[in-house]
Amino acid sequence: MLGFIESLLNGILMGSIYGLTAVGLTLIFGVMKVINFAHGSILMVGMYAAYWVVTKTGMNPYLALLVVVPFLFCFGYLLQRFVIKPIFDAEKDVREPITVIIVTTGIWYVLDNLALILFGAEYRVAKTSVTGKMFEFMEMYFLVPKLIGAGITLLCGVYLYWFLKHSRTGKAIRATSLDREAATLMGIKQSQIYNIAFGLGAACCGVAACVLIPFYYVYPTVGVPFDIKAFVIVVLGGLGSIPGAILGGIIIGIIETVGAQFMAATWTELLIYAVFLVVLFVKPSGLFGLRQDF
Repeated sequence: MLGFIESLLNGILMGSIYGLTAVGLTLIFGVMKVINFAHGSILMVGMYAAYWVVTKTGMNPYLALLVVVPFLFCFGYLLQRFVIKPIFDAEKDVREPITVIIVTTGIWYVLDNLALILFGAEYRVAKTSVTGKMFEFMEMYFLVPKLIGAGITLLCGVYLYWFLKHSRTGKAIRATSLDREAATLMGIKQSQIYNIAFGLGAACCGVAACVLIPFYYVYPTVGVPFDIKAFVIVVLGGLGSIPGAILGGIIIGIIETVGAQFMAATWTELLIYAVFLVVLFVKPSGLFGLRQDF
């Protein structure tokens, strides 16, 4: 029983990090109605940035947030401004723009292969002051970096929710996600909101990258498994829903960790997709997908 509770809690810790990664994806979709297939690659960029900052300067990985998160925000902002926006403008009269989705797939391949050329296929790990440390509670053991990471990601999720609900920019983002034309008539610059939303989505990857590097390997295709999980989580929780993304991430984390106690990893993956399909069948809009609202 104790082992089950330990696995359950470890699943919640890892699931919260999955959830924050998915929050970035669902934020971009909620505002731009574009599925960003390069989201995992942006996480990979963040992990390499965090890895180099930590290993070259000796900085604490959690202080590296102050460097990596603004860098990822600017990276996402400029990516949207100079690569995706021109495609958007060219397809502004198209109801369902497909080219933008293809472009994000192209960005995915470019970033992954660029990392492979620059850094090689070598798996790297950042040895930090918390790497490998365990926390014991009632004969249960938890990886300290996962505990800290879960705390940081949940705080970031709450802050992002507050920002979107109460700040002027957040309200403009929500207005744009609900009705682009009406928001434009109210004086909101649509393209600027898109840039900020994409930057915020990338910044979420920056937070996830910094909390992952103390216990996760960095390599050119590290974003792929996170990308796939993020898509599953976003659909599971409801497209455009931040609480749904966090809850979906925790559900996936629990299935992955608890399932590993009773079955092989391949069966765990199968169970994740089985739950995903059941939720889609019973509630196609996802757990929190009643409406496009933050």
